[in-house]
Amino acid sequence: MKILFNSILLTFNPKSGWSRIAQTPAGMIKTVVTHTMPLALIPAFCWYAGVTQIGWAVMGDPVKLTPASALTMCILFYFAMIAGVIFLGSMAGWMAKTYNAGERAFDRGVTLVSHTATPFFLAGFLGVYPVLCIDIVIGTAVACFCIYLLFQGTGPIMQVPPERAFLYAAALFAVALVAFVALLGATVIIWDLGASPEYMY
Repeated sequence: MKILFNSILLTFNPKSGWSRIAQTPAGMIKTVVTHTMPLALIPAFCWYAGVTQIGWAVMGDPVKLTPASALTMCILFYFAMIAGVIFLGSMAGWMAKTYNAGERAFDRGVTLVSHTATPFFLAGFLGVYPVLCIDIVIGTAVACFCIYLLFQGTGPIMQVPPERAFLYAAALFAVALVAFVALLGATVIIWDLGASPEYMY
């Protein structure tokens, strides 16, 4: 519960939130189980409800996904979010020696990435009522805020001085961009294997 409270505080007061999280760092497994997994349910569940019950309309009548295809895609989406947090956190731990980070670098790396993604998880509530133009605008703002949190939190969480924290965060952000492109490619492959969306009109 404390980890969830810290993540909400982080969203509204990043400096104080990162300070509290840095003082009580959790292990990788605890962070994933008590923070990443519960919050990742928000976008997965909300988008499932939105695309099957409400749908979205670009022009004309709303388009929906069949419950079966939406369930498969949302389950994959859920596990992709968790895997992404663990992967990027592990990369932060792997780069720790380069930037002279503090102890327990892998644990702290997962903590950093998981809490940085908090606004993304909370923005998943938008999926309940999908509106393409609004989702793009808010999604862009949330992405920018997540990047801001990453640059603000790298120093205190990874225990590096400010002059190294910026380069550390920039390197981690570059890895995140590459991972995102790889995820898009993996999505196309998975769709070809049968987990593609099925539409209802």
